[in-house]
Amino acid sequence: MSTRSTEAVVDELLGLFAAHGDQRYDEVVTQTEHALQCAALAEADGADAELVAAALLHDVGHLLLADERDPGEGRERDLQHEAVAGRWLRRHFTDAVVDPVVLHVQAKRYLCAVDPRYHDGLSPGSVRSLELQGGPLDAAGVAAFEVLPRADDAARLRRWDDRAKVAAAPTPSLDQYRELLGGLAHP
Repeated sequence: MSTRSTEAVVDELLGLFAAHGDQRYDEVVTQTEHALQCAALAEADGADAELVAAALLHDVGHLLLADERDPGEGRERDLQHEAVAGRWLRRHFTDAVVDPVVLHVQAKRYLCAVDPRYHDGLSPGSVRSLELQGGPLDAAGVAAFEVLPRADDAARLRRWDDRAKVAAAPTPSLDQYRELLGGLAHP
């Protein structure tokens, strides 16, 4: 594994944030602000390096899709950003980073099914996307989710995701995650 190749992976990821991270995530924060808040919440909660990276990168699919969609697209249909992110990330990171990213949408559907208070706390944008993503899981979906490897990590990530929507919240910079990502990436 060459350091240069690992650096290139990290440079590409940070380049996606530089190119598209200023797009609105919701009514309050940008994609970059949301990612940084989510990673900071993971760190504050004592998550390991892989889960902090997953928190930072969980919505990178939105950035990967940014050049390929019309403005406003994704509000009427599910673009499956988690699958797009998973395909890209799986080439460069282990399952411990990628699986929670891939499962974070399903984790929202799971949490809505098992905890009505969770659903009541969703932002308006998350409620809209939940409908597009199929709504709360049914009983079979809940049982299937609960046995997935890293389902617990995905649920933790989802809860940070929901809290990472605060205007002007103080966070580390993206560059402060360069070393963490570089230590986890492979060429």
